[in-house]
Amino acid sequence: MYVIHNGLIVTEEKILENHALVIDGKYIHAIVPNEEVKNWQNAEQVDANGAYITPGFIDIHSDYIETISAPRPTSLIDLNISLKETEKILINNGITTMFHSLSLYKTDMFSKNAMRTKENVQRLINLIHETSDDLHLIRHRLHARFEIDNTEGVDLLLENIEQNKVHLISFMDHTPGQGQYRNLQYYYDTIQGYRSISNNEIQTMIAEKQRAEIITPEQIKDITTLAVERNIAVASHDDDHMEKLHLVQSFGTTISEFPITLDVARGAKQLGLYTVVGAPNVLLGKSHSGNLSAVEAIENDCADILCSDYYPSALLHAVFQLHKQYGYDLREMINKVTINPARAVKMEDEIGSIQVGKKADLLMIEEMDHGYPMLTKTMVDGLFITETNYRI
Repeated sequence: MYVIHNGLIVTEEKILENHALVIDGKYIHAIVPNEEVKNWQNAEQVDANGAYITPGFIDIHSDYIETISAPRPTSLIDLNISLKETEKILINNGITTMFHSLSLYKTDMFSKNAMRTKENVQRLINLIHETSDDLHLIRHRLHARFEIDNTEGVDLLLENIEQNKVHLISFMDHTPGQGQYRNLQYYYDTIQGYRSISNNEIQTMIAEKQRAEIITPEQIKDITTLAVERNIAVASHDDDHMEKLHLVQSFGTTISEFPITLDVARGAKQLGLYTVVGAPNVLLGKSHSGNLSAVEAIENDCADILCSDYYPSALLHAVFQLHKQYGYDLREMINKVTINPARAVKMEDEIGSIQVGKKADLLMIEEMDHGYPMLTKTMVDGLFITETNYRI
C-alpha cells in the first residue's frame, strides 16, 4: 500500500490541493485530506514533491512502433525487441496505455516500409495480443487502421476481430484529391519526402490510386457491426465533408480522427462524435499536411482528444504548451489525453481518471523554472515503473 502526498491531484473535475492518494494493490483506494494521512501510517509514504499527479496518458493513435521496428528502409529489427524498446520510450513519456496504430494496406503507397507488409503487421498484432501474458511495462492495445482499397485484407481483419486481437478500428482513404490529400501538392510533397520520384511517375501513381477498387459500404457496415457487437470502438479518418460523417455514423462510428476543416470538426461534434487531433500539430503550430490546426480546433471546442500520432513526447508537451502559451485550463487539457480517450475506446470504467476504484495508473509531473514539464515518476496498475531524477 502507498500513500502519495504533497502533490496537486488532477481529477476529471478539479485540481485538489492538500490531499493525498491511497493506493492499495492495483487500485486507487481513497482520496483523503492531508490530516487523514495518519490513518495509513503503515503504508509506504511517497512524497510527490509538489508535482501534478495525473492519470496515465491514453494514446489511441500512434504508429511510432513502426519507426522503432524499421528505423531504415532496409532494416527490420526483431519485433519482440522493438515492442519492448518502444514501451520503455512510451512509459517515459507518460503513456501508460497505447493503442498501437498498425496499417493494413494493400500496398505501401509511400515507401517500401517493411512494417507495412501483411506478414509483419500480423506478426506484430500477435505480439501485442500476447503482452497480457508476458512481462510488460504498459497496457498494449491494437488500433487496426484499414485502408479501404485493401479489398484482399477484409477476411484477415475479420479474423483478428474474432480472435479478440483488435481494440479499435479506423477506416482510411488516402486517395489523392480528397481527405488528407485533397490538395494534390501535399500528396506530391509527402511522396517526395519518402523517395525521389519524377512528376510523370507521381501522375501515374495518382491516376492508379484514383481508379483503384475499394471495399463497399456494405463491407464497411459488416465490419463495423461485428466490432460494435464486440464493444470495439470504430473511427473514421480524415473526414472532409458532412456526408461522410453522416454515412460513417450510420454504421456505428463514434470517433472522427483528424477532421480536415473546422466546419467538419464542428459537424462531428454536433453529431456527438469524439474528435481527435494530433499533439505534434500543437507543437508545430500547424498540420504537417496543411489541414486543420489543432490549436484552432481546441479554441473552437472541436477537439476532444489529443493523440501522439508519430511523436510520443508530444502529448506531455502539448498539454503544457496549451496551458502555458495559450492559456487553456490545465485540467481540461489533461482530460484530452486521459478520460476523453478512455471514454472513446470504452475503457473509462477502468482507467482515465483519478477516482476511487479505478486502476492506479498515475504520473507525477514537476515543472522546471522555465516551465519545462518533467515526468519524475510513473505508476501502472499500482506499481511504480519508472523514476527520473534530474540533476545539476
